[in-house]
Amino acid sequence: MEWFRLAFQLRGSVALTVFPRALLCGGFGFIVSLLYYFEVPLEWRVLGSVISNVVFNLILGLLLVFRTNTAYDRFWEGRKNWGTIVVSVRNLARQIWVGVAEVEPADREKKAAVLRLLAAFAVVTKLRLRQEPVSGELEELVDADLSLKLKSVKSPPLEVVRWVGAYLQQQHDRHCLNSNQLMAMNKLLDSLVEALTGCVSASGASALRILTTPIPPAYAIYLKRVLLIYCIALPFKFVESLKLWTGLMVVLISFVLFGVEEIGNEIENPFGYDPNDLPLDELCQTILGNIDDLSTPLVGLESSKTSDLLPT
Repeated sequence: MEWFRLAFQLRGSVALTVFPRALLCGGFGFIVSLLYYFEVPLEWRVLGSVISNVVFNLILGLLLVFRTNTAYDRFWEGRKNWGTIVVSVRNLARQIWVGVAEVEPADREKKAAVLRLLAAFAVVTKLRLRQEPVSGELEELVDADLSLKLKSVKSPPLEVVRWVGAYLQQQHDRHCLNSNQLMAMNKLLDSLVEALTGCVSASGASALRILTTPIPPAYAIYLKRVLLIYCIALPFKFVESLKLWTGLMVVLISFVLFGVEEIGNEIENPFGYDPNDLPLDELCQTILGNIDDLSTPLVGLESSKTSDLLPT
């Protein structure tokens, strides 16, 4: 039953987007079937041979496969970069919370603030990729002054990385971190920058690599033209055998072809709000939950056996 439920599910599919196009092609097919029914003189076999041509079908198939694979590569690249962000934030937050020595009472509050900065990095990266301004979503993570600074810089994620790096260097200068710890934490910061660079082009502050490097227009235009020619030629292929049922057959076939092409259109930019895009909001909430769990004081461990295992 789960298979059938997914087969007829509308959310996450492209059915509602491509169905009007398929109906339009089906309407043309119905007109062609009426012309054939009233014996309007047309070269039916010659026009129908267009889609019977092996070379034409091979070209269309290769174009659709290449289109879908290219779009999925972009989707997967975005997912890998966000996976790197989640893992690096978790490891860096753990190392900061455990590794930075607390000399003064205020040191713990500073560590908690830096951990919130790591969560803020994920949020501003999400906003950056969606080309949205810094919003009130950061209010629970940073104070008003830092939020205002993030609104004034060209690359908020890099500014957050700079703040965290400055904190780590300061703790090293205070002898709260040794050199090995500082090097390990800086490597995790580097991995955050690398993941950010995977989505944001280094050639310009506002140039997003995945967002502003779409599929070449000539390729997209050519694919749409080939699809259109194919769907227009479909009625002439089936009209002699299906007659007035030609329009229905054209709807079914064009629905499949337009659907494959539309899937590529939707997933080539994985950072938006479409059902098939990456769940960036959920990933940011996961990171924030990890930060909260990590910085919550351990309670309920008063027994001597367990307390002996805990660091002092």
